[in-house]
Amino acid sequence: MIVGIDVGGTNARALLVDSATGGVLGRRRSSSAGDGQALVRGIVGMVDELRVEGTVDAVGLGIAGLTDRTGTLFYSPNLPNLLGFSIGSELEGVVGVPVTVVNDATAATWAEALLGAGRGSDHFGLVTLGTGIGTGFVLDGRLLEGAHGFAGEAGHTVVDAHGPTHITGQQGPWEYFASGSALGRMGREAAGTGRFDRALELAGSADDVTGHHVAAALAEGDADAASVFDGFCREVARGVANLVLILDLGRIVIGGGLADIGESLRAGIDGHLGDRLPGAEYRPAVEVRLAELGDDAGALGAALLAAAGRADPAGDERSPHVPRFAPG
Repeated sequence: MIVGIDVGGTNARALLVDSATGGVLGRRRSSSAGDGQALVRGIVGMVDELRVEGTVDAVGLGIAGLTDRTGTLFYSPNLPNLLGFSIGSELEGVVGVPVTVVNDATAATWAEALLGAGRGSDHFGLVTLGTGIGTGFVLDGRLLEGAHGFAGEAGHTVVDAHGPTHITGQQGPWEYFASGSALGRMGREAAGTGRFDRALELAGSADDVTGHHVAAALAEGDADAASVFDGFCREVARGVANLVLILDLGRIVIGGGLADIGESLRAGIDGHLGDRLPGAEYRPAVEVRLAELGDDAGALGAALLAAAGRADPAGDERSPHVPRFAPG
């Protein structure tokens, strides 16, 4: 039994996972606010509660940010109180079992590779669309982690060098134009200029329009919402095309909170992708799918990566290969 934990900017979600099947046997949630010691206390509380339901052999932790293989968080816009904190060693010393720490999108990618929309593909990328953009990749059947474990920060790649300044200080990163935050901003801009009346009705004012209002109007068949959403999908496809050009991916899996929009999102990205791929008419089509594991993906992947690490007592530091550790 492995506990997998997904640490976001406000909450931490824990799952008790049977590593042989990927089955979820228990769930807990706590706050991720405060400093490192406060987070450790919250995690320990969740682990102790889950231990009542079964013996815990290891803990996997997925964190939004640059986390190296020692379990130290070096950078995270959403968790500024944890920078420089060695959460892996701190947590391991308290819970008394091995702890594996990875980036949350990397963890989600591993879960989708074993149990979700990445199954059957040795070359795919996961793009999670939420407040920001997270990405992770399986290449040649192996999870891509990079030299330090930092691989998969494509949301911060610049698509407009003269664009607006993002929270990271970068000008014009992909995340600014194609995240859930961007969808809300597009909706507000359209509502504020008289091009999205339904959003005004739903939100009460242009300043209060969010991505949820855009999605709700889209589900109603509102033409203005469809126009805003098409522009959003075009921006997502712009960044996806860059990933395909660099990595020659055969499949793109779309996850994160916006994936709840469903087929309209998948089809919208797919429809614009070919226009942004030079030579698209001469290369095999890239398959675009929706993620299958929802909010569980990060915690589930963290658990399965912890299991993968424990399955290799020789200490092989290479990224795990999908068939090697696939449950069941």
